[in-house]
Amino acid sequence: MIRDITLGQYYPEYSVIHKLDTRVKIIFTIAYMVSIFVISDFIGYLFIALCLAVVISMSKVPAAFIFRGVKPILFILAFTFLLNMFMTRGDPLVSFWIFKISRQGLYNAIYMVLRITFLIIGSSLLTFTTKPVKLTDGIESLLSPFNRFGLPSHELAMMMSIALRFIPTLLDETDKIMKAQAARGANFETGKLIQRAKNLLPIFVPLLVGAFRMAGDLALAMEARCYRGGEGRTKMHEFRIRKRDAIAIALFSLYMGLCICDRVFGVQDLLTGLAFGGKIW
Repeated sequence: MIRDITLGQYYPEYSVIHKLDTRVKIIFTIAYMVSIFVISDFIGYLFIALCLAVVISMSKVPAAFIFRGVKPILFILAFTFLLNMFMTRGDPLVSFWIFKISRQGLYNAIYMVLRITFLIIGSSLLTFTTKPVKLTDGIESLLSPFNRFGLPSHELAMMMSIALRFIPTLLDETDKIMKAQAARGANFETGKLIQRAKNLLPIFVPLLVGAFRMAGDLALAMEARCYRGGEGRTKMHEFRIRKRDAIAIALFSLYMGLCICDRVFGVQDLLTGLAFGGKIW
């Protein structure tokens, strides 16, 4: 289960998505998250899935590696599905004992599962295709206009990138501790829920100590390299919007435009209006 968590990992590859400007990819990711909640029907979600499949193919990141990150949240997906299906009122489809399943509840349950899945996959693509250093510089560049209002953009970007960078490290450390405890006879898979929670205490204590130790080592390393914040610092690679970035912006603008049209007009009304050449009401 620990190995299945891929959030924050970078997958080295030479693809068009990897070479895009980091700032463009960050803006695309935020707008993509918004578009997931803009869509309001199954045809729209099918369109998002198709676009996501194209981007995954262009990124050259194995689909198995991407979907592996969904496995740790399967319980959350199942719980969300059941909660929305049984708690939403509407036209009844099935009724048994005290439970009632409505048409609206079933639709909401499917929508929520699709939204969470698309959010995980889409946001993971950002870290899979962007190095932590470039991600830091991209966030800092986007936040730099707020420096005039006293926002420490460099420090915020540094903290965010360090947090993402240490997720795989902490997961590896957790895996080592669990294996060491299992070799000493610890059992994390059986027993009641309370007992299994108690068995996790021998993991949390050394993990917390190790996290503080790594934070201290990182602080000493930054001080040894005379790190004093972002003021006056220069960058080895400057960001530039190139031709491929402009093409990506144009394609993504088309994607967002179609998502907004689906929200405002609906796909069926839109297709009907285009087919008959009439106005869309």
